[in-house]
Amino acid sequence: MYDLIVIGAGHAGCEAALAAARMGVETLLLTLDLGSVALMPCNPAIGGTGKGHLVREVDALGGQMGLCIDRTFLQSRMLNRAKGPAVHSLRAQADKRRYHEDMLGVVFSTPHLTVRQAEVMDILTKGGRVSGVRTMTGEVIACRACVVCGGVYLKSRIIIGQYSKNSGPQGLLRSEGLSGTLENLGFALRRFKTGTPARVDVRSIDFDRMEPQPGDDPIVPFSFLTAAGDPDTGVSFPLRNRALCYLTYTNEETHRIIRENLHLSPMVRGDIKGTGARYCPSIEDKVRRFADKDRHQLFLEPEGLSSPEWYVQGMSSSLPENVQWAMYRTVRGLERCVLTRLAYAIEYDCIDPTELRLTLESRRVPGLYFAGQVNGTSGYEEAAAQGILAGINAACALLEREPLILTRDMGYIGVMVDDLVVKGTDEPYRMMTSRSEYRLLLRQDNADLRLTALSHARGLASERRMALVERKREGTGRLLGALHAVRLPASPARDAWLSRHHQPVTAATLTAEDLLRRPDIALGSLKELCPELAGFPADVEQQAELSVKYEGYLKKQQAQVARARAMEDWRIPEDTDYDRIDSLRIEARQKLKAKKPLSLSQAGRIPGVNPADVAVLMVWLKRRRDGGEAPVTREKGQP
Repeated sequence: MYDLIVIGAGHAGCEAALAAARMGVETLLLTLDLGSVALMPCNPAIGGTGKGHLVREVDALGGQMGLCIDRTFLQSRMLNRAKGPAVHSLRAQADKRRYHEDMLGVVFSTPHLTVRQAEVMDILTKGGRVSGVRTMTGEVIACRACVVCGGVYLKSRIIIGQYSKNSGPQGLLRSEGLSGTLENLGFALRRFKTGTPARVDVRSIDFDRMEPQPGDDPIVPFSFLTAAGDPDTGVSFPLRNRALCYLTYTNEETHRIIRENLHLSPMVRGDIKGTGARYCPSIEDKVRRFADKDRHQLFLEPEGLSSPEWYVQGMSSSLPENVQWAMYRTVRGLERCVLTRLAYAIEYDCIDPTELRLTLESRRVPGLYFAGQVNGTSGYEEAAAQGILAGINAACALLEREPLILTRDMGYIGVMVDDLVVKGTDEPYRMMTSRSEYRLLLRQDNADLRLTALSHARGLASERRMALVERKREGTGRLLGALHAVRLPASPARDAWLSRHHQPVTAATLTAEDLLRRPDIALGSLKELCPELAGFPADVEQQAELSVKYEGYLKKQQAQVARARAMEDWRIPEDTDYDRIDSLRIEARQKLKAKKPLSLSQAGRIPGVNPADVAVLMVWLKRRRDGGEAPVTREKGQP
């Protein structure tokens, strides 16, 4: 018997299993194929806009994704540098094979974690709670809790033109029995769709006809442990890029071929029933939806140092094979290309995430947790973030510890889970910085300051991590104190420095903090004038500089958080009978009964519940709190 069984060893399953095992829970990780552990069936990259924040948060909690990509990346870039720090997002091209091997080595070497290849056909319950699983061979394995991380494998189907095959990604086995057992447990399944571009033989690419895209120098790592120079991370220093990526574009000829063959698209014909991701459309969808565009960006990215295959990011498709060959060969630099693997669409089963609690435990079956694409999300990073949260909470429940609930003001993981559980999603959910109303507070650079202590208190984040966080926090405080204390009266040296940096010369005494607030003054240049500010670690300097430059904006967002938390304090009992609150509109009553929000704040985020409904709820809760449970009565003339 195991304490916890994790079904699926993709990015969600690996993080869930590792988190629980590291917390001392005896964990079994089951996978359809050991060769697909932490597989990257689509883009071989980690991070990106919004997604980089999730990876940093997974790392801050004590997860593995950041360390694995730091050990196996080919090229790293910080995206959105021209914009503010809230939307800076790290992205690294991975060596696909080495990333899999690295994660495989980690899960096999972790104490309290057993890894096996097996297909789960049934999730067993006793007294309404999870009690075990039954595999395809009939073996029954007992457990006290279970995390389902089925990815895109639940009754998945590959589609290329008129051809389709019941298969997982890249020809792997699909899960045959898991969908049925979830339906038997009362879950309503939905059908979602995603896709991937073709792979191209490197020998057939004319790179000299494309624009090289170099990585950053210096490189910012994903893991806070790597950034601190921890010798136990296994990361090779110095960090360096080992590959170039390339930029090219579609053209009018590409678009002509696509338009002339749209009738052969499975999406247009209606052969694909699953709902696709709005923010990651196929190339045929782009041509249809953005008819005014005469070209679309494509990035050529290596799948690995030893791999002969390159990935054509931005050109996913489900068009027939002959059309794919024709359209790919219209692209500059791909005129001679040989497609080693065709682009395809894949559709699969997933659950409605509003069935879950904020811990990612099912409301329906105690002890059953869900994480990753089975919850209707897309992307490795979204999956890993849900995986570590589900793993922590499953372990906390088994160890009788306080669960980890991340709210919207605590992290991007909190934003994502709240979106899924409270609002739900009718298409594959993708994390973006625009989804967070507190994004200046939730930067990727301060994820450790926000989250590590929460994980450490529950037994996951290590003492080493906590020591680094405390060093960073204490150092930031000292540097902020120095910036405030250093006074710079008028002097020839100070005035000369101001002139060199195109600043107005004044007779007034200035503090270092005053100068750093100016948009075009950086801490690095300020150290020339104020030697007292030197000697602090880079991460401390970054935190202090951002705190000073964005102080006013940060205070505004902190005030917003305080107001939102006040709404969170208005807790709504789970057994609330909304039919008794007759001032609620019918639609609001229906939505509230279906979603069962835990707080007034959550209720206000449910589509179909408007501010007037929230006000009615607030009055009702106040009357209940004050001892009177009489339903609120609609005022005359109130709609």
